[in-house]
Amino acid sequence: MNFISLIAAAARANPDAIAVSYIDRPLWTYRELMARAASLAAGFQAHGLAPGERVALAMSNAPAYYEVLLGAWIAGLVPAPQNCRLHPAEIAYAAADCGARLCLSTPDLSAGLAEQDFGGCRVIDTDSAAFAELHGHGEARIAPRAPEAPALLFYTSGTTGKPKGAIHTHRTLYAMNLSFLADSGAVVDDHILHMAPMSHASGFLGLSYLARARNNVILPTGALDGAEIRRALKAFAPLSFFAVPTVVRRLMSPNLLDAAAVQAIHRIFFGGAPMYMEDLKRAVAAFGAERLWHLYGQGECPNTITHLPPRLFGAADDPDYEARLMSVGVPRSGVLLRIVREDGADADIGEVGEVAVQGDMLMGGYWNSPDATAAAIRDGWLHTGDLGRLDARGFLTLVDRAKDMIISGGSNIYPREIEEALLTHPDVEECAVVGLPDAEWGEIPAAFIVPGEDTPDAAALDALCLSRLARYKRPRRYCVVQELPKSAYGKVLKTELRKMLTDA
Repeated sequence: MNFISLIAAAARANPDAIAVSYIDRPLWTYRELMARAASLAAGFQAHGLAPGERVALAMSNAPAYYEVLLGAWIAGLVPAPQNCRLHPAEIAYAAADCGARLCLSTPDLSAGLAEQDFGGCRVIDTDSAAFAELHGHGEARIAPRAPEAPALLFYTSGTTGKPKGAIHTHRTLYAMNLSFLADSGAVVDDHILHMAPMSHASGFLGLSYLARARNNVILPTGALDGAEIRRALKAFAPLSFFAVPTVVRRLMSPNLLDAAAVQAIHRIFFGGAPMYMEDLKRAVAAFGAERLWHLYGQGECPNTITHLPPRLFGAADDPDYEARLMSVGVPRSGVLLRIVREDGADADIGEVGEVAVQGDMLMGGYWNSPDATAAAIRDGWLHTGDLGRLDARGFLTLVDRAKDMIISGGSNIYPREIEEALLTHPDVEECAVVGLPDAEWGEIPAAFIVPGEDTPDAAALDALCLSRLARYKRPRRYCVVQELPKSAYGKVLKTELRKMLTDA
């Protein structure tokens, strides 16, 4: 049940279809991509790598990414993709943690990695003679793998300690991709644009497009380049792509995308961090609701917990419209979902509890972390650490991360509802709310504000919160900052914000 067989079948049926392009230039057909991957697999085998061994991928967005990933699967190896925005020491840590024998690196990362101690793991630049030499050993056949065998290690972002490697089996990847193919309909009849890191959600989604023999159009990693985006959209429309909410906001910047570019977009899949109501309303106005598709997942269940496709947004004059937009939609095909109280019992409709999910797309566990695995997966259910509630129609609304909830005077305060209120102020560009230890109340809310053109004063922000929230929920401190600390995946690092408060 080697997952690569799904893509290999599509390649055999569509050998002359374009598989990989760079900006606006087609590079490889499916025949060429699979030949390069099979050649690389033979090189891995000649290097002494046996099925089940790990290969780290320290690669920014580049055509070679899928060549290396597919080649590893053909050889029966377990790729461990790393976000290219991580520090070289973090990449070296993950490679050592999983016992990688080889690390493939794009040229932009190689110099930094050379300064790290990789132990017995050899680092090979994809633009080097050593990489070219891997292609000199013929072509390997697909190695057979059991459904439960590890197929990929996805390292968590490590916001609360050392990253953990979530083990995705061949069954996991099959289930994830079949769920997307079942739910997406005509979306995978067009092509996908990779502007987000391919090591994360964008690359996972791209596997489904490969399984349908579509074109994976790659943009170089870095700041958003409107000219490059417009070139890709003009060359290969219609295109769909994944973006974190921060990028969706940036795409609405004046002069970045013209009307023709917007018309060339089929779907914008967004997720990976909270999409606030005000931002989503702006996105609907800029792109149209028909182009927006909310995905909710996590590294332990990538892209595949719930979704809110355009057909479920509803009409703007529907009394439930805003509540629907605030949700992350309904469970994906093949996913069972429940809301769990602290005692393990199912919560009532509308009651807040922890989101727990079950299905074949769940990780097999954490690499070499049996205690962490047992804490996360209990009785076959992955406990996500996210707090949410279900409505009578099965729509899930996330309230917050359990670890971010503030308990003040015995009352639960969810930072997200304060953040939603603050973002309605025209001079609040971004914000994040955390709990500040307090001798009297236990914790009190503190808000970090990234201002827009003008800096709002505390009195105006207080008045705004009091017009929307109970008095005890209003922030007791406002901290103006130029930017919020974020992980390599675009998530706000609230641990860093708490440290800033305690160090002040």
